[in-house]
Amino acid sequence: MSINLIYLIAGLAMLLAAVLPAVLDRYAVSAAMVLLVLGMGIGLLPLPEGMRLDPVVIRPQVERVTEFTILVALMGVGLAIDRSFDWRSRSSWASWSPTWRLLAIAMPLTIASVALLGWGLGVAPAAALLLGAALAPTDPVLASDVQVEGPRVDGENAVETSDDPGDSTGDGVDDDEEALGEPVDEKDDVRFALTSEAGLNDGLAFPFVTAAILLASAGSVSSWGLHWLAWDLVGKVVIGVLVGVAVGWGLAKVAFRSPRRSLRLAEQGEPLLALAALVMTYGLSQLVGGYGFLSVFACGMTLRAAERNHRYHRTMHEVVQRLERLLTLIILLMLGMAMTKGVLGELDWRGVLIAVALVFVVRPLSGWASLRLRARPADLPGGLGRRETLATAFFGVRGIGSLYYLAFAAGEHAFADERWLWSTIAFTILLSVMVHGTLATPVMRYLERRRERGGVARPA
Repeated sequence: MSINLIYLIAGLAMLLAAVLPAVLDRYAVSAAMVLLVLGMGIGLLPLPEGMRLDPVVIRPQVERVTEFTILVALMGVGLAIDRSFDWRSRSSWASWSPTWRLLAIAMPLTIASVALLGWGLGVAPAAALLLGAALAPTDPVLASDVQVEGPRVDGENAVETSDDPGDSTGDGVDDDEEALGEPVDEKDDVRFALTSEAGLNDGLAFPFVTAAILLASAGSVSSWGLHWLAWDLVGKVVIGVLVGVAVGWGLAKVAFRSPRRSLRLAEQGEPLLALAALVMTYGLSQLVGGYGFLSVFACGMTLRAAERNHRYHRTMHEVVQRLERLLTLIILLMLGMAMTKGVLGELDWRGVLIAVALVFVVRPLSGWASLRLRARPADLPGGLGRRETLATAFFGVRGIGSLYYLAFAAGEHAFADERWLWSTIAFTILLSVMVHGTLATPVMRYLERRRERGGVARPA
């Protein structure tokens, strides 16, 4: 690939990253839609042979770029969520009810449904399970239209760290939230549910991707099932969360409360701490055997819990968000080009059927079932009314995470159906981006107008 062409594409993505959000704000069109269509148009031009962008050939590069993009997005999501979580508080667990339901019920149902559908259509069992695992997680990268906007900070009352670290009052969650009023996402359980789900399910899809690899390479489940259950499904999840919390806690102590003023980065407003945190956390978690995606999200949440309403969180989030937007637009341009350069070449009626079923049937039904089973009252935090439930169940955006998981799995084992898997996943992303991108703005505005009219008011 010509380096000059790479510069041109990167420059175009940077320009669009700056222009598109403001231009498209009032329309039912997302930046992802525009970039995919633009990329497809570029792909139709007579480009050099090296620009074919065959994901099988450039699989290592696809894996690394999508991996880093997801990490950046997960750190941004962790910093953006206003709703605190205290594992010792029963009410805190209850306020996160939509998240636990979507993770514990909707996600396994989605994996099983897609895998069984693929198997029933003649796909090899291991490839069918891999397809289900790769398409199950909702995407923290492409779902910005239905997620929380970022850390809430009151410009006049935002907490500042005292010059004297002894003046700190812990993490300030209760006092700060009471002083500043109810955080934005406390009133919007749809955005909160979709954001928190996307932050956690990228890591929780990993055990099932591993199961697909083991099924393809090690054979019978009886030979690896117990080890997978104990280590891949439980052990690595626990380690990932613990590493993220530990690193986030340590960095927060330094950034907000270090005895040395030069180390209190919050006072300096140095936003690169967020990038250092995500790289450090991911590396450490992977070294000790945990799931790095979970670690990065947990680190972001833990950083946010320290001095929750300090404006430093917004500073870090803005830097992460800009980097995420740039990386996303570059990937979407490349993906659009690949779609008209052959990545959809193996797409058949089975792939189309699976994509349509996932977007319009499997995810909506599994999400609805998970949220309506012994549903929490809509007038409580974490409770969803019927319209909110329907929106939350429907907006399961698929995207860059699916590309990463397929690239990762294909690097661990040679799947005979790899090209078909790439075609099916690429088409599913295209369908999701177009459908969800078109509906996100009008649906979310409708729900916001209902909430403002008091239709789903929360108690004070």
